[in-house]
Amino acid sequence: MGILDWACVVLLSLGALFFLAGTIGLLRLPERLSRLHALTKADNVGLGLVVLGLLPFAPDPFYAAKLVLVWLLVLIAGATGAHLIAKRALRGDGEDAR
Repeated sequence: MGILDWACVVLLSLGALFFLAGTIGLLRLPERLSRLHALTKADNVGLGLVVLGLLPFAPDPFYAAKLVLVWLLVLIAGATGAHLIAKRALRGDGEDAR
């Protein structure tokens, strides 16, 4: 294995660790907004590291662009979803209102 392969393994492992940290934050943190923050931040960074780890193995530039595009779309969707969930939680309306 060359240096590039080891770098990819490290990036993929770090991405998996960020996913694990986000999951632990979701399960362990006490309030709704802190759980949401931990999950969205860790998942966005984890997916970015996974994409960076996969880019050297892309067969052509179009495939690499698709990987980056998927990551960007997940960033936008995650931020939008987190904003909507937080806004509804702060307003206190909905099924989970206490």
